[in-house]
Amino acid sequence: MLKRLLRDHKHIAILLDILATKQAKLAEGEAINFNLVRDIVEYMQSYAEHSHHPLEDITFDLYLKKMGESNQSQLHDEHSRLAESSGALMYSLNMILSDVVISREKLVNDLKAYIELQQLHMQYEEREIFPLFVKALTDDDWNAIEKQCQQRLVDDPLFSDNDKAVFEELKQYIAATDIK
Repeated sequence: MLKRLLRDHKHIAILLDILATKQAKLAEGEAINFNLVRDIVEYMQSYAEHSHHPLEDITFDLYLKKMGESNQSQLHDEHSRLAESSGALMYSLNMILSDVVISREKLVNDLKAYIELQQLHMQYEEREIFPLFVKALTDDDWNAIEKQCQQRLVDDPLFSDNDKAVFEELKQYIAATDIK
């Protein structure tokens, strides 16, 4: 399960790099593919927020219980802030794609803030949280986590080999830019 979390972070980092490139182009006044940007944010909402983050939360809660510690809420708080940020960004993107005028400056700033929030969050987890899991959790703990997460875990709709045509344009973009 920890390998899955780390693999997810690697994939999210790829998407954040794409978003950063799009944000920089937008800041310079260049046209960007808003559908592609929306697909990335939609992926973050549909996969990261509904499968990846719950797995982290369940694992962290089990860790805290095992260590006899009270719930330190930074991880859960960050997950909530990320969901709020992606929701606000998705709203703006949907407005733009519906031909509603949104300030370029607002979108540039919102994208930048979203990217930074995501990057800082992953750094925090990899630096502070994941090492705790490595030290404290046993194979039995991971099996219990996997069992508890079965209903929440879904195959990654973008980076897995399933045949579903979800995020097809984004898959093609990643393949064409060869940024794996």
